[in-house]
Amino acid sequence: MEGRGRRMMTRIVRLALLSVLVGAVFYGSAVAYVFFNQRRYLYYPGVAAQAIDPAGPAIRQVTLKTPDNETLVAWYLPPADRDKPMLLYFNGNGLGLSVQSARWREIADEGAGFFAVGYRGYSGSTGTPTEKGLRMDAEAAWQWLAARYPPQRIVIEGYSLGTGLAVKLAAEHPARALILEAPYTSAVDVARTQMSWAPVRWLMLDRYESAAWIGKVRCPVLIVHGDQDNVIPFTQGQTLYQLVKAPKRFERMEGSNHNLVGDGLYDRIWPFLAQVAP
Repeated sequence: MEGRGRRMMTRIVRLALLSVLVGAVFYGSAVAYVFFNQRRYLYYPGVAAQAIDPAGPAIRQVTLKTPDNETLVAWYLPPADRDKPMLLYFNGNGLGLSVQSARWREIADEGAGFFAVGYRGYSGSTGTPTEKGLRMDAEAAWQWLAARYPPQRIVIEGYSLGTGLAVKLAAEHPARALILEAPYTSAVDVARTQMSWAPVRWLMLDRYESAAWIGKVRCPVLIVHGDQDNVIPFTQGQTLYQLVKAPKRFERMEGSNHNLVGDGLYDRIWPFLAQVAP
């Protein structure tokens, strides 16, 4: 009986070890899949060129060349007069330029202007999106616009993924103001809320560390965030705001989710810009 008990215990231990091993293999496979496919989760590019609505604002299409020889499509609407702001706009991770038609109408109705670049791999631009590449795209957009407008007229504006580009650009260049819509502290922090089971801090290649750059911004900063945002937690916008050292304002959009344009976003933006006129 004693020998049978030992054999039974041995089988149980072996079965437990096998279960742990199988679990470890499945977990490791899942982590490896996330690592090798992480940019498919972060970027949702549409390579097809997008048409400007002929019934909308008088937007012009221009092309830019990046230092690594990519060709970018950008949309440009000049301001109605010299008193109106010029917005350098950076889009989210899954939106082409034409999807923002409501935004372009809001800007045009105010008489303001905008310059929006289609990231590499988006909206007819060549290339494949990565953080390094998108930062080159943002710099190319800044250089094009700064050659035509003085910095005190340029307002850097970012939405969602684009806030990470906007923050670093504003930390490196002078501007009239920085506007952040639904921003994050870092892409890693967003991923941790969505994949708590994975060691994303060690896996992520494109990190967009906004919290590390926001303290270097010297122009006035407006952060607008919906308190029901189910993509980027509202608390991340609050945390980023606490790190701002420049003149700042936080606008809480009560009941709003991730897309803020239809909820009166620009009713918050225009009064803020009027107070930080050049």
